[in-house]
Amino acid sequence: MTLRPLPFAIAALCFQTPAMADDFVLQRVLVEGARANQIGLSDSASSGSVGARELDKLTVYRPGELLEATPGLIASQHSGEGKANQFYLRGFNLDHGTDLATWVDGMPVNQRSHAHGQGWTDLNFLIPELVTRLDYRKGPYSAAEGDFSSAGKASVAYANRLVAPLASVTLGQDNFARSVIAGSPEAAGGNLLYALELMKNDGPWTRPDGYRKINAVLRYSRGYENNGWHVAAMHYRGHWNATDQVPLRAVASGRLGRFDALDLSDGGEAQRSSLSGAWRRTTQETATSLSAYVIRNRLDLYSNFTYFLNDPVNGDQFSQPDRRVTTGLDASHTWHLLSKGALTSDMTVGLQAQHDNIFNGLYDTRARQRLATTREDHIVETSAALYAENATKWSEALRTVVGVRANAYRFRVDGDRPENAGRASDSLLTPSLSVAYGPWKSTELYFNYGHGFHSNDARGTVASVDPKTLDPVERTPGLVRSRGMELGLRTVAIPKMETTLSLYHLEFDSELTYIGDAGNTEAGDPSRRVGIELSNSYRINKWVTANVDAAYAHARSRGGNPAGDRIPGAVEGVAQLGLSVDRAGPWSGALRLRYFGPRPLIEDDSVRSQASVTLNGRIGYRIGKDLRLELEGFNLGNRRDSAIDYYYASRLAGETEATDDIHFHPIEPRSFRITLVKNW
Repeated sequence: MTLRPLPFAIAALCFQTPAMADDFVLQRVLVEGARANQIGLSDSASSGSVGARELDKLTVYRPGELLEATPGLIASQHSGEGKANQFYLRGFNLDHGTDLATWVDGMPVNQRSHAHGQGWTDLNFLIPELVTRLDYRKGPYSAAEGDFSSAGKASVAYANRLVAPLASVTLGQDNFARSVIAGSPEAAGGNLLYALELMKNDGPWTRPDGYRKINAVLRYSRGYENNGWHVAAMHYRGHWNATDQVPLRAVASGRLGRFDALDLSDGGEAQRSSLSGAWRRTTQETATSLSAYVIRNRLDLYSNFTYFLNDPVNGDQFSQPDRRVTTGLDASHTWHLLSKGALTSDMTVGLQAQHDNIFNGLYDTRARQRLATTREDHIVETSAALYAENATKWSEALRTVVGVRANAYRFRVDGDRPENAGRASDSLLTPSLSVAYGPWKSTELYFNYGHGFHSNDARGTVASVDPKTLDPVERTPGLVRSRGMELGLRTVAIPKMETTLSLYHLEFDSELTYIGDAGNTEAGDPSRRVGIELSNSYRINKWVTANVDAAYAHARSRGGNPAGDRIPGAVEGVAQLGLSVDRAGPWSGALRLRYFGPRPLIEDDSVRSQASVTLNGRIGYRIGKDLRLELEGFNLGNRRDSAIDYYYASRLAGETEATDDIHFHPIEPRSFRITLVKNW
């Protein structure tokens, strides 16, 4: 997210020491409400920033749920703990991340042309103790944002230095254990941040998840927020068993328990290693940033969603290995063009480039042993984008941001079938406009319009036949355009309260659809979404804060599908109610009630999911200056809801025919974790 306009003279003069730079960032996010007051800074009602103190109040079962600090966003899971989360936002079932651009420490997390699904977003390498800020933006209204960002973007920033070194130990039910040690001592004129996380979790499942992970970060930085540089190395490795979604008919008949699995060999292993760096320079007249990264991802995933539908003898388990190296470069330069009274103008130009070298495949397996090959591919995907954006403050009341982005993609696929190999390319021009008008000191109105896009799987851009049936298929475009418009309001007219309201309209030329029996996504019909979002934060007194977020989306297909115009899995209504207590002597705590509304599971809306409601909370006690104890509780109401629901055909062992049924993954029952944190 870009905070506009911050004159370069102010930025250059403010950040004269590392401590001052960090304090400035914290002051921007630790305001009277739970989220940063963006009056005079943001260019839309649906963008914002959440600081480390507020993120620390979230009670998250898994790291990906940290993104739920974004109003209206839901993170769920339908498989083992090591698998990427499911995400829901603005009427989208984003599957494992498509149309939600996610960045951590200046690196993209979404993986293009992934073996399991386009935009695969695995956040299990995230260490919450290192997160200093979450910036979010919804809608395609910024030229600086590219692939997968039409529904939204979440950018997680890691700290250059910690307030104090820490060591923590967490123990919980279901054989949960986690330990973290982190610090940032001064070294060679800068700071060397280190962190090591070890975790295990079996979960409530009849066959334990057996999730084990190791996570490490080493980060050296010099300088400060707007004038400095850093280099960082990260490594993550995890392996797990998976209790995937189960058919409702089997649970209703007593054949399966809610926490049972049908294929005991499902699961996976993931690795991620990265090396990245960033450099920033700010003067009174210019600002320059440059970042680069190299990321190596490996995944072995085994899934069985249809059981014995296709192969009554061996079962339908399939393997989706994915190996890739991703390299990228982001650069931008901003000129302070004009400053005359209230009139100021900045111009930013930027370059973004990414290259993926990918080896992946799809295999029929039984108990993780290969039986047959559906496809094997070597994919080379390269993209580059140039953008320009002008931010002008016309008066004390009026600001505009006008931008344009040129995107170019090249796809090359070499595989085991010559008819599904080849080269393709695509390009797209995406304009954007934002207007902020605030004639009142405490209230602003916003208008946003823009085009965005998501990329399709490279294999679809050159394919001629279905690799399983050998039937002819139509090739998909490499890039699919989206068009969005939004009206918004942000006000702090009521003391200690910030309220935002947004009405949006978003259209896609092609909707990505999750295919359960293949475990991937395919390009589908055009779509339209209209929705409303409300976010409210109120600082009741100096130690109690209340947050209310609610969103509703009306999502429809525009393709004239005779089966119906509903989009399966499209989220309709979501809400969160949060209450946090801080600085109440040695005590602190938080409660968060989350409502995940019902969704259509089939195009004619004849089958729908049930709503899911969870209540999580935490209470902390500071034993001494450098020692505190925390107790976290999950699903405190012990509800028997679903984390996710699908509707498709499957066949169990012993069944003679396929059956269309709801397949669900239950939320975990009530559980507790206790953490001891030591600083020094």
